[in-house]
Amino acid sequence: MAFCNKIRIYLLAGVATSPTIFTVCIDKLEKLFKDDGLEPVIDTIFPYGDASRRLYRQVLEVGSDIPRRVKLARVGGREALRSIKPACNGEPLLLIGHSGGGAAAYQAARMLYEQAGVDNFRVVQIGSPRIPIDPRLKDKVSYFHAVDEKGKPVDPITRIGSWGGFTASRKLAVPMWNRMKYAPGHIEGIRTIGGHADYFRHMAPYIDQQSICNLDKTIGRVHNWFKQAAYA
Repeated sequence: MAFCNKIRIYLLAGVATSPTIFTVCIDKLEKLFKDDGLEPVIDTIFPYGDASRRLYRQVLEVGSDIPRRVKLARVGGREALRSIKPACNGEPLLLIGHSGGGAAAYQAARMLYEQAGVDNFRVVQIGSPRIPIDPRLKDKVSYFHAVDEKGKPVDPITRIGSWGGFTASRKLAVPMWNRMKYAPGHIEGIRTIGGHADYFRHMAPYIDQQSICNLDKTIGRVHNWFKQAAYA
């Protein structure tokens, strides 16, 4: 990714989400990227609506963004694209999606790539369903999920979906199942407190014994990955 002083960051929410979920996150992200010498422009997108909308409809729409081959509406991805595409002026893009928002973020980025040739983006999925990633975009996508003290995944939403696919075998006459065939390029566990809805919590009881809150753990890892991936 070529250097550019400005970076556009989009925070994409999942289903039944409070309109204020990213308020503190925006402030912290702004400081992190300004400390890097960048000028962040940060917006939020609710690709499935917020908590005031019927949950059932939102869940169905997330389902349209998960499959790899099925030609569905990609509801969240298209809604996100409508917000992102008009502002694309060549600056680097960072799309950070929580839960279903991670699905919408990837689908929007994929459509930007296929329809407009935009490739200076990075996608972060946090506590999201497993979305099959186009191998061409693998290194542009990262995946973060909550784990316990033993590193075992604890977020049930991250068990939805699959990265798997069949791969030709040199030894066998039939293809073999590869559970990581369409996985993101970077997958990392975060030891957070609470559950699926708590990655962005910043107050007690979501602060560990080292006085680090869930939000700082989450965006700290996102920031570190972006710096490595964007300038690799």
